[in-house]
Amino acid sequence: MPNNRSLDRQRKLGGTVGVIVLAFGLGYHFFPSLFHAAPLQPERSVAVATGGGAPQVAVPDERATDELNAGPPLTLAPTAVIAARLKRGTPALPRQLTPDPPKLRALLDRADKALAEGRLADAKEGAAALFLAAAKAKPDSRRAARGVIDVRARLIAQTERDITLGNAEDATVQLAALRTLPASEQDVAHLEASLATLAQVRPLLARAAGLLQQGRADQPRGRSALDIYRQVQQLDPHNAVAEQGVLDVQRVVLDRALAAVAQNDFAGADKVLAAAQAIRPGSQQWHDVRARIAGMRSSRAEGVLMQARSALDAGNIALARSLAAQVRTLDPQFAGLADFAQRIADAEVYAGHKPGQVFTDRYVDLPGQSPAMVVIPTGTFLMGAADDGNRHAAELPQHRVTVARGFAMARSAITVGQFREFVRVSGYVPDSVRLGGASVYDERSGVMRDEGRATWKDDYAARRAADNLPVVNLSWNDAKAYADWLSQRTGKPYRLPSEAEFAYALRGGTQTRYWWGDGTPTSRVENLTGAKDRSPSGRRWSHAFHDYGDGYWGPAPVMSFAANPFGLYDMGGNVSEWVADCWHDNFVHAPGDGSAWLNPGCSVHVLRGGSWGSSPEQARSAWRQGANADVRSGRVGFRVIRGL
Repeated sequence: MPNNRSLDRQRKLGGTVGVIVLAFGLGYHFFPSLFHAAPLQPERSVAVATGGGAPQVAVPDERATDELNAGPPLTLAPTAVIAARLKRGTPALPRQLTPDPPKLRALLDRADKALAEGRLADAKEGAAALFLAAAKAKPDSRRAARGVIDVRARLIAQTERDITLGNAEDATVQLAALRTLPASEQDVAHLEASLATLAQVRPLLARAAGLLQQGRADQPRGRSALDIYRQVQQLDPHNAVAEQGVLDVQRVVLDRALAAVAQNDFAGADKVLAAAQAIRPGSQQWHDVRARIAGMRSSRAEGVLMQARSALDAGNIALARSLAAQVRTLDPQFAGLADFAQRIADAEVYAGHKPGQVFTDRYVDLPGQSPAMVVIPTGTFLMGAADDGNRHAAELPQHRVTVARGFAMARSAITVGQFREFVRVSGYVPDSVRLGGASVYDERSGVMRDEGRATWKDDYAARRAADNLPVVNLSWNDAKAYADWLSQRTGKPYRLPSEAEFAYALRGGTQTRYWWGDGTPTSRVENLTGAKDRSPSGRRWSHAFHDYGDGYWGPAPVMSFAANPFGLYDMGGNVSEWVADCWHDNFVHAPGDGSAWLNPGCSVHVLRGGSWGSSPEQARSAWRQGANADVRSGRVGFRVIRGL
């Protein structure tokens, strides 16, 4: 059994240990920094710039750490961050048996102050020397051991940073201090190798910076700053100064692209942009400059296109075409360019109008305007009938005609009211008045007969005609006189249509027997001879469209029925119409360009289109007939076209 003296010693020792444990617990709770590394600060980035001299360091926003590959400025993590990372996984601190004596604490305070002030490698008052001395003086001092670990991590981080920035002098000093610390052999060997590489690349970097200042950024090939920076990157792939130098070279090249744009040389700018992209693919500065050039290109293209529109509006098609070519060179896909090209084409072919557009021309010397005109699209069609054994010789041979010149055609035949205005204003005497009479319909016999008192003022049966009926009882001479007068009144080229133009407009893009199809129409499309039609006395047609009726015996008011695909009315019915061509028995040697086929002094001209009294055979799109120029008939009228 222990004696009383032994028990007293055990009690004192137990009390002492209890006090130490309690002090340790309170210290851990209220002063955790004595037992743990200080909390890591948010990582900040340091920008590196090379202006041809020594690198300069600036601390930007924390967000810069995510922009290492986004373009200048290049960034590096702070030494505090690197050091904190290096301390991860370090050996555990020693188990401290006794408190640090006051003299040691004073030494450690000096070491902490040196560490806080960044004095790591001073020979006597540096943090490395002070913490190492404290650790030797008391090997179980946790504070000293922790200080050695902190200094070692900071020295490694600072040395790496100095080497990265090309600061060999400071890196050598930091490395000497690191050699004195335990467990640093591998890090020292690695840093010495990096320092040796730095000694190799420093003169190269200095030379590259000098070339950059001389304007030899990427030229001449093989002897430029870019070539040397590439050489440095081969020796040291992570060299920050070389990376920044490459970005500086790219910036110089990008400036050349902007200079080319300032001279309106967008093609040259594109080539320079491609060269810059090859220097540092995907850099933010390259994307920024490319976006600027794209905006300037778009602005320039829009300005040139506005000039082109103004030129076209002024009627200067050649200038408009030249300016449009400039826009196409700037940007082949520029918005609005395709539409403008179509406007130029329309201006060349349709004088600025669009196919299907309806317009009128005002008289230049008195109140009034032309008939409503429809712009006919240009194109190619087969004129005449196919030789299937059932066609008339006059409709052969079927041949291809290209209507390349734009023209507009009156939507309907000229009306009585329109012709009346012509006679009143011009004083013209129509042939039905000058020569007397016309061929009109006789209800008693059901056939056409000559009536000496019938004039253009009368309808198909020699009765007074309403103004909205197509004018009939007119000769070819009367029709041409009206077209000539209209040209004088408007200052525009009005005339009678050529046979090819009329046939093309009649078909409206179709190649069927009639413009509406191959047989009896299923709706009221034209004023035709229908089996359901009745004359005032109840007569019927002997040869008519089966099961068809339009409600008229004789001409109907113009535009009473459907328009054909080109927007023209009454082309296949109502009244047959005079055209400009002389009559030829067939289409052998007929022109293929849509022009009129004329012979000097000819007296027989062509009639096209069916009438209210035409048989289904005569209502075909291919049907044609010749008539003397002075013939007047209650089945014949006319319409005009205007050249564009």
